[in-house]
Amino acid sequence: MECRLGCAACCTVVSISSAIPGMPDGKPAGVRCLQLTDQNLCRLFGKPDRPEVCGSLTPNLEMCGTTNEHAYAYLKQLEDATRP
Repeated sequence: MECRLGCAACCTVVSISSAIPGMPDGKPAGVRCLQLTDQNLCRLFGKPDRPEVCGSLTPNLEMCGTTNEHAYAYLKQLEDATRP
């Protein structure tokens, strides 16, 4: 499965603890990554300064579903489950 272009659920819902260009302290959950374009595409895709966690998220039917709304809800549930 490939990412739905323009979805950006992973780049918005998920927290990222490693530095991102423009976000040296990472990104909190629910905050849009500064590296997203207006079309919700990643400016760092395929580049070495893309955080490792971003590349480790592999799109699959369980996570992404068939709609962006499903992906947002699924990732929010995972993110909430990892908080103390």
